[in-house]
This record gives sequence, structure tokens and C-alpha cells, in this order.
Amino acid sequence: MPVFLKAIPGYEKCFMDQCFDEKPILTADTVLRGEEYHFEVAYTTTETGHDPKCQLILDSDGGLPFTIQTVEQVPVRVPCYHNRNDDHYLRKEPGLYPDLLVPIENGARIFAVHKELRALFVTVKVPENAAPGEYKINIRFKTNEGAVHVETSVTLRVIAATLPEQDLKVTKWFHSDCIASYYELEIFSEKHWSYIENYIRTAVENGCNMILTPIFTPPLDTAVGGERPTVQLVDVEKTECGCWKFGFDRLERWVEMCNRCGMKFFEVSHLFTQWGAGHAPKIMAKVNGKLEKVFGWETDSLSPEYTAFLRAFLKAFLNKMKSLAGADKRCIFHISDEPALDHLEAYKAAKASIADLLEGYTIIDALSNFEFYKTGALTTPIPANDHITPFLEANIDGLWTYYCCGQTTDVSNQFIAMSMNRTRMIGTQMWKYNIAGFLQWGYNFWFSQGSVEEINPYYITDGQYFVPAGDAYVVYPGPKGQPYTSLHLKAFVDAVMDNRMLKLAEALCGKEAVLAAVEEGIEPITFAKYPHCDCYLPGVRAKIHAMIEAALNA
Repeated sequence: MPVFLKAIPGYEKCFMDQCFDEKPILTADTVLRGEEYHFEVAYTTTETGHDPKCQLILDSDGGLPFTIQTVEQVPVRVPCYHNRNDDHYLRKEPGLYPDLLVPIENGARIFAVHKELRALFVTVKVPENAAPGEYKINIRFKTNEGAVHVETSVTLRVIAATLPEQDLKVTKWFHSDCIASYYELEIFSEKHWSYIENYIRTAVENGCNMILTPIFTPPLDTAVGGERPTVQLVDVEKTECGCWKFGFDRLERWVEMCNRCGMKFFEVSHLFTQWGAGHAPKIMAKVNGKLEKVFGWETDSLSPEYTAFLRAFLKAFLNKMKSLAGADKRCIFHISDEPALDHLEAYKAAKASIADLLEGYTIIDALSNFEFYKTGALTTPIPANDHITPFLEANIDGLWTYYCCGQTTDVSNQFIAMSMNRTRMIGTQMWKYNIAGFLQWGYNFWFSQGSVEEINPYYITDGQYFVPAGDAYVVYPGPKGQPYTSLHLKAFVDAVMDNRMLKLAEALCGKEAVLAAVEEGIEPITFAKYPHCDCYLPGVRAKIHAMIEAALNA
């Protein structure tokens, strides 16, 4: 069986109709201790028979741990907006695109199909105590009769330096209701809890260290007047005298679970509705022994009843979090998502109603209008990466950034139709500009626009013609509550690894020297201007590794 096989760099995307010979060969690379390193194995065959299977065998000399996933093609109907794109998308036409990563075991049977380019995705997690030196990872395909048919290998040289712990705060909004809806689970049933934990653990393993925590059902991506499934961690009861009582058993379980998974920060869901802070989120409470909705779209954000409720809640919530080993200090709060300038007065009034209770705590919101920021309504804005320049010029301490469906031109984003290195570039950009945190709205949003209907993310990658494919989620719902990851998520993991690598080099060599290496031979990097050739980031990585080694040996 004539099978062709070679290792290629992890930033490649293998479309089925591409030519095997055009993919670059990877034979060796350097890695740091504590790094997650990716490469791929491209393969094809000229066999025309009806039984195109062979067996995959991998091993690692010296024992570097690795996992392997098949790269599966997914239907992409909306690779980009027709009226908002640039020349740096891989493709702009609907079709099958490589993205879904499905785990397989060593020894699995692999389909090699006539003239189809296919790929495996290999993840090597370098232990922090790995001995410096060379490690060889071998990839072999056997024939159906058991003989080695074709093989290749990658040699990784471990440098005697360990990546620093991630200090960049990263949140990709976690949608607990989507997990329940897709798997048809009762919300907060034991199975739902176990599936939530699987998804949180995967988020942590892939660079997320902050979790959207649904104290009440988050008022996000909900059609005006509509509702999302209730995922409210806090029990609420209205007493006969009109006072509010709160139960925190589920919240406490949530905190314990997140601690167990390694989650560092709690992003408290928004206290007012999206795009203007005009209303209260949906809040369920027991009234006269019956559970009913007490606040929602029909509630003005400044109604005296909601203000009294919210103030009572925040006092009780903060006291509870303080009792959980000081978890209140790990909380970050939101008022309303993406307010525009014409929402300024409503936003300021909503914030003022509870600002005294949150004094000393960080409040962040997606906010790209610099004139809004200049009013002082929000001290820690999160501008989109295509609106960030005036915020950078203002030298804001602790500045964050984000992208979503609107960031379509010039800047980095995670659309499936974009190259892995374009997605990865944001790690270097955030290092250069001392960005403290990154937000993206879709870890697992498997609804249509406005959460009007459920979608199957294996078939509908665009939120039902809502956003470019890849924007709404980075994980797919795997069997038995185990998420499958994606190429566009792993590209962001590479961005986080680059960010940590550059901070290590900065600590050893100084920022000026590292930045000179990063920008050698190119124009200064901005969020909108940077090299798009696939050779740039690997070349920078090699230079920075050499600088780290030289500093250690000096």
C-alpha cells in the first residue's frame, strides 16, 4: 500500500484537496520545560483500493509524554463576512475545513484515502523537570499485515529553562446551559456537574485561568425579551416581609470544583443586561414557596426593588466568597457588556447603584469607545484589538483586549478560515504591549444568535449564519461529556506559550533586547500590522530560544 507520510509544523492546516509535497517537512525543534508543543503528521496514499486502512504506531525515545488526535474536516458555510475581510484568509469560500481534533490511541487504525491529504495532530507536554537533551518521537504506519510500511520522526531538544507560570488572565466565556442543552441533561444534575467539570478542566489545560461564573443566568447573547436556560448558582428567596435570603450551596460547589481543576479567577456574570445596562438579568426566586422569575427584561436596571435586591445580594455574596479561603480576592466583576457611547448615562447610573460595595475589586467590561473611557465610567476597559490604539496611547495600567466576530480585518482572530499563525500572533502582541488579560466570548456557545435555538456544532459552525466559523466556540461536544478541542483553540495555546516564552526571555535579557529580536528586519509590530508569512513566528521562537540559552550559559 503506497502511503506517504511526513512530520510537518503544527501551524499547518491540511485541506483534503491540497498537495502532500507542498507541505514543509519538520525534522527537529527546540522546546522549553513546561511547554506544550505541537506538530502534525501529514499523510496520503495513491492506493485506489476499497480498504485503505493502516495502523498507527508512535513512540518517544526518553519518554516525553504526548497525545495524538486526528484532524477532522468540518463544514464551513461562513468562512468570513463577504463585505469585511482581507487578503490573509486561507480561503473565503464555503467548504470542508480542518479544525476538529478527535483523540485516538496509539495503535489505532487510520484511514489513508486516495489523493486526500489528511493529518494527525501531536501534542507534546514537556515536563517541568525534563532533563535537558534530545528526545526523538517516532511515527510509524504499519500495513494491515503488521509490517512497518512508512515512518518518520521529530527530534526535540529540551532547553534547560522552564517557562514561568502564566500571568496573563484569559477567559473564554463558559456556557453551562449549552452543555445541558446539547447533552439533554437536567441543569445541575449530577451528570451535568460532572460534564461541567470535564469542560472546565479542558479549559484550564488550554490556557484559560478565569471562568465565567453564573451567579445568575448570564444576560449575554439573549434576544431582547427572550430567555436562556436557567443556570443560576445562587438560591434566592423572598421572605414574607419582603427581604431577600440567599443560599450558596451550588456556588460553594462551583468554587471547590474550579479549585480542583486549577482555575485561578472567578469572572462574576454581568449584573445588568448587555449593550446598555438597561435591565436586570433573569433571576429566579422562591416567593410564597413557589419558584418564579422576579427580575428580567421587564425590570428597569435602576428600579428601587432591583437595586435593593442587588445590594443585598452583593453583600451576602462577598461575605460567602471571603469565607471560602478569601476567594473574593479572585473575583472580577462586570456591569454590562459592550456599552456604546449613547449608553453612557445608563451605564454610569447602574454602576453607581452598587459601586461602593465593589470598592477595591476589579470591574472590567468590553468597551471599545475611547470617548466613553475618558469619562471615567470604567477604569479597566477591554477594547477590541482593532480599537485598542488610543487605549495603548493612554498608558492604561492593567489593560485587557478581546476579539469577537467584528474583528475581521488586519487583526488576529480565531476564525477557522484564518491561519494558525494569525491566531497565534496575539500572544506576541500582548507581550509587547503589556496586556494583562484577554477575553473571548465563545468557549462553547452552541446556540444561534440571541440564543433563540440550539444548534449542532458539528454541522453548524457559524451559529446559524451568525458569525464566521470558529468565533462561537473552541471546543466540540464529545461523547460522555468529554470535550473535543480544535485547531483554532490550539493556535491560541501557542499564543499563550509564546507570551510566557517572551516573558522568560525578558526576565533574562531585558525587554529592549527581546523586542529588538522580535522586530528584527520588520516594521514595528502593532495589533494591525505584523508579518503574515508562516516562517515569521517559528523564526522568532528560534531566536528567543537561542537568547535564553545564551543568557543561561553566560
